[in-house]
Amino acid sequence: MTRGGVRLTEGQEPPGAKREHQLTSTSDVAPVLVLDQATKSFGAVRALIDGSIRLFPGEAHALLGENGAGKSTLVKILAGVHQPDGGRLSVDGIQVTFNGPAASRTAGVSIIYQEPTLFPDLTVAENIFMGRQPLAKGRRIDRAGMQDEARAVFARLGVELDATRPARGLSVADQQIVEIAKAISFRANVIVMDEPTAALSSAEVDRFFNVVRTLRSEGAAVLFISHRLEEVFAICQRVTIMRDGRFVREALIEDLTIDDIIRSMVGRDLEALFPKTETAAGQVVLEVEGLGREGVFDDVSFKVCKGEIVALAGLVGAGRSEVARAIFGIDRRDTGSVTINGRPLRGASPREAMSAGLGFVPEDRRQQGLVMDLSIDHNVALASLSRLRSHGIIRRARERDLATTWGRKLQLKFGRMNNPVATLSGGNQQKVVLAKWLARRPSMLIVDEPTRGIDVGTKAEIHRLLDQLVAEGVAVLMISSELPEVLGMADRVLVLREGRLVGELSRADADEASIMRAATGQKAGAAA
Repeated sequence: MTRGGVRLTEGQEPPGAKREHQLTSTSDVAPVLVLDQATKSFGAVRALIDGSIRLFPGEAHALLGENGAGKSTLVKILAGVHQPDGGRLSVDGIQVTFNGPAASRTAGVSIIYQEPTLFPDLTVAENIFMGRQPLAKGRRIDRAGMQDEARAVFARLGVELDATRPARGLSVADQQIVEIAKAISFRANVIVMDEPTAALSSAEVDRFFNVVRTLRSEGAAVLFISHRLEEVFAICQRVTIMRDGRFVREALIEDLTIDDIIRSMVGRDLEALFPKTETAAGQVVLEVEGLGREGVFDDVSFKVCKGEIVALAGLVGAGRSEVARAIFGIDRRDTGSVTINGRPLRGASPREAMSAGLGFVPEDRRQQGLVMDLSIDHNVALASLSRLRSHGIIRRARERDLATTWGRKLQLKFGRMNNPVATLSGGNQQKVVLAKWLARRPSMLIVDEPTRGIDVGTKAEIHRLLDQLVAEGVAVLMISSELPEVLGMADRVLVLREGRLVGELSRADADEASIMRAATGQKAGAAA
């Protein structure tokens, strides 16, 4: 029979019962959703070879794997966006087929993507009930009733949000809460969250986790996709790991360590997630003196020497990215000076900074580091066009050779070089941004959040690349919100707080406690 576009088959045994590599349930509760041995190909590319997952009510379940492991394809099958070529999908023990997103929602599955898609000029309540507005007499929209229902959902979630305000101007965290409220209004019992915390502050993450706990307590199954393993251990009860389009293992979180997860994700031990070669610092490459921008940061002074990685650490809003942008000349500076290899940057422009040997990998690779509609080779060549030009014409063969050379060096995974860069995974997109700057052979490289949103295996590759650059004499200024990355890769750590440089720590003296004390203004030994 068919219900809301979902094809149902009665009397089916829940898939996975006979799978040797799948766990027998550790609880008496049956899974609410089972995807078993799903396959999906796009032309000659096999995106999913064995997509298998079981979701239990009242659990937060992490779906982990490197970029390209098949996670996104599996999620789109659950969303009804893609129909699998093979395999079985069951909801509440009944085999179903989702013929589209509406069918998925009808079956109680709701997807919350990394970037919420709200109508900015509609109110919060209108966004929640779009297309399903309650009606009053005369078939007019019952706005008061709609707002009351939205407030009731927010009360259930334990959050305060004005149902009557426009969605425009909401923070990413609040937009995600609206998406969750929309899912609840659909009476979803399976809620899929794709990288929901990637753009959230620590306080917003805490609030988000409280919402997830509320959903679990009401019996919902939450599928949580994240590269942040510490968050997985904080909020999830069960984990499914994929690699190269295949199911690898399912386990309870209490039976795993971070090393176990990493080993399963990448198929090998990652003893050197933070490979660091000890090198002696050479001559000063970057010198920043008294740098300031009114209302943003003030009196920032430091040096970065040849053959060292200096990390800028601090809380969100401390001014780290703003300092980097001012050094490169993207944003103006009101006071101070920047010198590269003894050459003052007087014009304060990216063109002058690049000419002096400075490269800049921005925090937002999609918006600021790449032109998503252009091909891979065009993007790699963007910062080197003057070197590829002959008599005013950019030679296509030179451009292609440059991109191919750096693609090999960075072990870029791609179909064809003339494919749009948007077709690459996040980790490979980051490699393209790095290739674009490394092709210029800079003497100084600024990298802002170089591994944000990237899987563990690719993180290790980028860390090895940074270590190799330093060994070759390049100076690196690294901005990172991940303290393990700061501690694992930096020779020195500079701590910013509220736009001021408040501490400098050597590699030997730096630890998480000392960095956080400086970042929050706490004295050593003070109570947390």
